[in-house]
Amino acid sequence: MALEKQQQQEAKASEESKPSADENKEASGPPIPSTDATPSCFTPKRLLVIFCVINLINYVDRGAIASNGVNGSQGTCTKSGSCTSGTGIQGEFHLSNFEDGVLSSAFMVGLLVASPIFASLAKSVNPFRLIGVGLSVWTVAVIGCGCSINFWSITICRMLVGVGEASFISLAAPFIDDNAPAAQVGNHFNWRFAFWGEAILMLPFVVLGFVMKPLQLKGFAPSESKKALAQVETAASEVQDTAVANGEAASTKAEFRDNSSNKSAMVKLATKVSNQFVRFMKDMKVLLLDKVYVINVLGYIAYTFVLGAYSYWGPKAGKSIYNMSNADMIFGGVTVVCGILGTIAGGFVLDFMNNTISNAFKLLSVTTFIGAGFCFGAFCFKSMYAFLAFFAVGQLLVFATQGPVNYICLHCVKPSLRPLSMAMSTVSIHIFGDVPSSPLVGILQDHINNWRETTLILTAILFPAAAIWFIGIFLHSVDRFNEESEHQVTATDRSNITPLLEGKTAQITESSAQP
Repeated sequence: MALEKQQQQEAKASEESKPSADENKEASGPPIPSTDATPSCFTPKRLLVIFCVINLINYVDRGAIASNGVNGSQGTCTKSGSCTSGTGIQGEFHLSNFEDGVLSSAFMVGLLVASPIFASLAKSVNPFRLIGVGLSVWTVAVIGCGCSINFWSITICRMLVGVGEASFISLAAPFIDDNAPAAQVGNHFNWRFAFWGEAILMLPFVVLGFVMKPLQLKGFAPSESKKALAQVETAASEVQDTAVANGEAASTKAEFRDNSSNKSAMVKLATKVSNQFVRFMKDMKVLLLDKVYVINVLGYIAYTFVLGAYSYWGPKAGKSIYNMSNADMIFGGVTVVCGILGTIAGGFVLDFMNNTISNAFKLLSVTTFIGAGFCFGAFCFKSMYAFLAFFAVGQLLVFATQGPVNYICLHCVKPSLRPLSMAMSTVSIHIFGDVPSSPLVGILQDHINNWRETTLILTAILFPAAAIWFIGIFLHSVDRFNEESEHQVTATDRSNITPLLEGKTAQITESSAQP
């Protein structure tokens, strides 16, 4: 009887020690919705339009720096001794083709350094605020470009422009993927006005980056929740608690909290940086061991090497080879039209083929190979009209890769790694692609002094890009887009996420359903 009574008492004590459902709910904290009861004026559709306009302004900047009206040309001298002064940036600062190419690549230096930083900070800081900070840097930098006084001043400003664009490139693409089912500058104005105009266009979007109500990135807890705040310290906690027993862990954390108030600001900053670095290295190891991701990026690097040089040197090459009277307008028009149609067509074709990583590699390899053939053949023609016809078809096919290549980057990794996946892809294609391509093509042109031969050598690099993507077809691939990750939002949080193209109806219905 005594034994039975003791067992009953232990059972009763055990029941009393178990938290109730309400207590469990309270302990875990109430679900934090991604929107307030009052609908935000920045609806998903409006945010999509804002992102598109920001991206357009970014590409206006890239196109402006490469145009004949802004970039200009070198001064020339005849055998008789008469010389004409150069025009634009190259003429005013007396730049060689190599220095001119470095000016293009300076933008990418800032972008490749800042992209992984913004992607890592997105785990602990509101992504929309990061975009606001980045666009602020961008706006100040393009104003500096317009006020530059020599080669080095404009080069530094172009680096800062890249820092600003990194925030948008790294964070906007995952957001759009969660929720969604270059320009002419005339010779009539001084080249400095192009940069000042860009700053004025971007300024409203800098403000929006700080005031817009953020929606939720897939794979991350809401930034206001305790879970999001704790994510920064997770990696360091795992390292620090490895050798600590269960009973000792609680006391160690308590002592850390008691002593934290006595630490200096520098120690706290060093700890936070260390935590971020540990997490970053863990995530980088996962990416580098993913063969599908590596092959995709390698092909993208070779592809970007060519496209980057096209975008910068294309107008000058066209003007030299075919004596185009308005090379900026012609190249810009072909690039814009074929870029839009090709990108849309590539997405539709991938949908038609069934969205899989293997099919994406098939589309990448085929369109790049055929497009390379058309572009290579285009530069062999002496007729400008034959060149434009073949080059337009080639550009249409080459730009069809945009959807598939980003599809692979976003779907071959788990959700929490998608910002870093996009950031490191961006860093890689620039540091190994269009950063060296513009100066190298400049050196090649300085050496052989023949734009037709230079463009043919450059275009031939698209064939290795197609071959690399062809290898990806045979790799074992797993679509991890819906895979649960360590920072995956809960089902309750996920129910609060409004698809980007669904509009206000879903938001209003959801708000009315909340108590």
